[in-house]
Amino acid sequence: MILSFSGSGCGCDTMDLRIIDPLTDPRWAALTATHPKASVFHQKAWLEALARTYRYKLLAVTSTPLDEPLRDGIALCEVASWITGTRAVSLPFSDHCQPLVSDDVQLSDFLQRLISESAPRHWKYVELRPRWLDGSKQQFSASQSFCFHKLDLTQPIDRLFQNLHRDSIQRKIHRAEREGVRYETGSSELLDDFYGLLLMTRKRHRVPAQPRAWFQNLLQGFGENAQIRIARKDEIPIAAIFTLRHRSSVVYKYGCSDEKWHNLGGMPFLFWKLIEESKASGAEELDFGRSDLDNEGLVMFKDRFGTERTSLTYFRYPCVKETRTAASAWTRRSAGRLFSIVPNALMPAVGRIVYRHIG
Repeated sequence: MILSFSGSGCGCDTMDLRIIDPLTDPRWAALTATHPKASVFHQKAWLEALARTYRYKLLAVTSTPLDEPLRDGIALCEVASWITGTRAVSLPFSDHCQPLVSDDVQLSDFLQRLISESAPRHWKYVELRPRWLDGSKQQFSASQSFCFHKLDLTQPIDRLFQNLHRDSIQRKIHRAEREGVRYETGSSELLDDFYGLLLMTRKRHRVPAQPRAWFQNLLQGFGENAQIRIARKDEIPIAAIFTLRHRSSVVYKYGCSDEKWHNLGGMPFLFWKLIEESKASGAEELDFGRSDLDNEGLVMFKDRFGTERTSLTYFRYPCVKETRTAASAWTRRSAGRLFSIVPNALMPAVGRIVYRHIG
């Protein structure tokens, strides 16, 4: 499917842009396999998981004619919700999703076209989640900011270990080794253990767990580029992480643990195994993902792996900043109390409903 933009309300002479379906257009996979700005969140497997799990409508904006190899694009999900409204997001549940354009001039044209489409498509807003965004942003304004951490894996392995915080990370890795914590890596065969720990962790944090189908779809779509790592003590799963890979970048996406075993250092142990294996496989970067600015514990934990910390800013048109009023804080606390008492058997169903609307 390919549709041209109407350009209504644009009032400027810009390039001819069109909409394609990245799930059915074979050129999208070719673009994301080679474009220097592409990440794991551009891959067709990620888009398919969004569509299958949450029934989002996928689209991509490009300047490329139908009969030519795709050379640029911005992928979006149309999130239609009777609770939170209809909006276009690039992309839901993605830590970052860089526009795949050549320069600031081209980006400006793409943004102007998205603005012109927001009214006829009844979008409450359009949100971009770039890893960075320089130059003209048209009428897009900053809406949310986060901390972003990455680790340069091109350093020698001994230096990577030396850069770990001596007391909080190195000591806990050694503790896990002394205690006989066992390490296992795999995919679908480890999903039950991973998801059990995820339910436990999400309830502890008073937030719903993503539906199990989300992880099943990621594992199916990414194949060997999706991995689950489990730390065990006497066959009991005590910590787990879920990672994805795109070319030379490994992305840490989800982590969970049993707090009764935190003293054994399961999470630092798993991250060190991830660093070792990623470097050995030729990866050049470990993407630790985003963290909320007010989550000081998580930010500090990622700092202690010798990572580089930068800011990650999302942009919206029209700008709809998320405010933390007393009423919204009360709502979050009330929702947190509710999620903390939801039985584990119902958590996947609650997550399926909630995440569909918050993407």
